[in-house]
Amino acid sequence: MSSNTEIKKKPVSFSNILLGAGLNLAEVTTLGQPLEVVKTTMAANRSLTLPNAVKHVWSRGGFSGFYQGLIPWAWIEASTKGAVLLFVSAEAEYQFKRLGASPFVAGMGGGVSGGLVQSYLTMGFCTCMKTVEITRSKQAVTPGVPQQSSFQVFKSIYAKEGIRGINKGVNAVAIRQMTNWGSRFGFSRLAEDGIKKLTGKGEKDKLNAVEKIAASVVGGGLSAWNQPIEVIRVEMQSKTSDPNRPKKLGVGSAFSYIYKNNGLKGLYRGVAPRIGLGVWQTVFMVAFGDIFKKLLNTEGAGH
Repeated sequence: MSSNTEIKKKPVSFSNILLGAGLNLAEVTTLGQPLEVVKTTMAANRSLTLPNAVKHVWSRGGFSGFYQGLIPWAWIEASTKGAVLLFVSAEAEYQFKRLGASPFVAGMGGGVSGGLVQSYLTMGFCTCMKTVEITRSKQAVTPGVPQQSSFQVFKSIYAKEGIRGINKGVNAVAIRQMTNWGSRFGFSRLAEDGIKKLTGKGEKDKLNAVEKIAASVVGGGLSAWNQPIEVIRVEMQSKTSDPNRPKKLGVGSAFSYIYKNNGLKGLYRGVAPRIGLGVWQTVFMVAFGDIFKKLLNTEGAGH
């Protein structure tokens, strides 16, 4: 509150960018991709319950079915989007604080900015190709006929529909990422303030690792409120065949199509694995991000 309270900028170094990429790769290769596959399967096939979706994924390749789309698309996405998120959100959060915003508003502003930039820079074609991999019909195994690889599918979409085809649903991705990370950072910062009040810590006191993770769990779980945007995104990118689906889907027409066919419940399909994914991602990117950034900056910066 006092005028001599200096707002320090979180240093964004090359190590922070590498950290963002490393954390995201670890997140997606552990529980991240299995939760993504189940969530996308439920969003694309809205009649499936959670146990049915798990069975459906298992039937598409056993254990490896849960890692469909991991290589190369989820790895390309993870290694780039994490770096972009940490870099942009740290800069934006600092600028919002300089303008006098509260930690909640600054955290939300940082998350929205990071989510917006990562969507258009790296995530459009990666989420599209992951969804294509998860939802495309598996070819019947015919002797002498090779299965279409992920890159062959990518090339055929590009040949048919160009850059728009492989970036299908990018506007829905942007809305999702802005609301995702705005909610995750914002709610996490709000939870951190709540934990400080509960534990009697002052505004300047630091949270320990367990408290940071607890705040991130709250932020990640609450960020699933925007599941309808995620279901719309999956529908726009999905390769599941439905002759009644409009050929050219925008965000609005996809919403109308889902609501007409599946009602309000359809717009929240896959919310349970999405909450799990939100918690898992936020623990990695907000809690572990803050913990490791502090370690790197205090041990490596010599300042």
